[in-house]
Amino acid sequence: MSQQSGILQQGASEERGENARLASFVGAVAIADLVKSTLGPKGMDKILQSMGRGQSITVTNDGATILKSIYIDNPAAKVLVDISKVQDDEVGDGTTSVVVLAGELLREAEQLVNQKIHPMTIIAGFREACECARGVLESSAFSNQDDDVAFRKDLINIAKTTLSSKILTGDKEHFANLAVDAILRLKGSGNLEAIHIIKKPGGTLKESYLDEGYILDKKIGVGQPKRVENARILVANTAMDTDKIKIYGARVRVDSMAKVADIEAAEKDKMREKCNKILSHDISCFINRQLIYNFPEEIFADAGVMAIEHADFDGIENLALVLGGEIVSTFDDPAGVKLGSCKLIEEIMIGEDRLIHFSGVALGEACTIVLRGASSHILDEADRSLHDALCVLQATVKDSRVIYGGGYPEMKMAKAVEELAGRTPGKKSLAMEAFARALRALPATICDNAGLDSSEIVSNLRAAHGADPNSRMGIDVVKGEAGDVAELGIYEAFRVKLQILSSATEASEMILRVDDIITCKPRQRQ
Repeated sequence: MSQQSGILQQGASEERGENARLASFVGAVAIADLVKSTLGPKGMDKILQSMGRGQSITVTNDGATILKSIYIDNPAAKVLVDISKVQDDEVGDGTTSVVVLAGELLREAEQLVNQKIHPMTIIAGFREACECARGVLESSAFSNQDDDVAFRKDLINIAKTTLSSKILTGDKEHFANLAVDAILRLKGSGNLEAIHIIKKPGGTLKESYLDEGYILDKKIGVGQPKRVENARILVANTAMDTDKIKIYGARVRVDSMAKVADIEAAEKDKMREKCNKILSHDISCFINRQLIYNFPEEIFADAGVMAIEHADFDGIENLALVLGGEIVSTFDDPAGVKLGSCKLIEEIMIGEDRLIHFSGVALGEACTIVLRGASSHILDEADRSLHDALCVLQATVKDSRVIYGGGYPEMKMAKAVEELAGRTPGKKSLAMEAFARALRALPATICDNAGLDSSEIVSNLRAAHGADPNSRMGIDVVKGEAGDVAELGIYEAFRVKLQILSSATEASEMILRVDDIITCKPRQRQ
């Protein structure tokens, strides 16, 4: 540091070469170990407790949710958090697997670096191994897109596999069917926003159901029609709360109380005019994102128009999309406004709560999944699990290739990579062998989490795949032994596996390239 004292500001620190590499390996491997125990059908959950106000807690085993929520100081660990986020955005599932695989690759790389193999050699080996593994994945994937019945069965199996590692595993038949029905309603349009999820505490998870149409968690205003058929709907975002002058907040100089009344009357007239403009659109339902005060509500009730206030803030775009309308904030041009429509609006009861149900909506594929459950924490986790399943199914509908799961693809890829290493001269082959070991660590972790003897099961799988290239052996967690994954119905989406492989390789490569960590001194407060 002494030669550098004139360059970096005082208090900044720098770690070079071995130390920097060690720090980045340690951070990345620690993060992988943190989420490792949540992998697989018998993975554990984590409780995340925030230190902020309210000390809110989250109970989850979704890798991306866990990593998003924890505060990390290690730069290499942040790279792994990022890949889990990308995995979540891109395909929705496999967030834990991608971090565990990257962590295992780095654990192996650390051994090789200690044997004085240059990081660039390791990276070159990893790259070739990744290409080889990718080829194996593509060759062992299959697709039933042309046969609707078989394809639906594939989708159900994929949904069941995805849900088996989540809280919904007890009712995975029920939820797999829910998710597949919801996705098939989209007819391949890929617009997940048309699937609306409502969480209502009470009841059990089994009582969750799929409802055609859109359910809005709001009540209908006082004195207004509770049921409207063939509704013409105006979705708006406008202030409807200026019918009373807010005297106590404003400073108004008047010479008599009568003037105050005049001002109030003027405000009321303004409001009445606005309501009449809205009514001139020939509508039977008015949905506003903001508050509606008593006076305009009264005007709507007299006109026989249903008015719904405070429609949920994030959901209003979805609502407009589903009803086929547009969000309006000025009402001077009735001809240019695109109104939404639906066959029937009525109040329904779910548990203790009244909600508004839109059926026969313009966007025919729209639907609502109503989740019931014992507590809000369970519902939040069920929502995350279901969202993962929907994303994976969506990815499968786009790219219909399917691959067997349960550790089968990892064993197949590891075998091919090892064969490649045997044919490769030079130090690169050591990196390839390391890559194969890292791939095998995934099935081993699934076994460990289920309390099984991982080394025995993984070596049995290895022998089975070595003896028969067409073997379909994977882990049967229920029986605690190797089993035929095709018969067990453990299927995964090809896209998810491919994304895991490429993301983990790229991330580990990036962390391997690091040889210098510079930390700046925080700014002093004056």
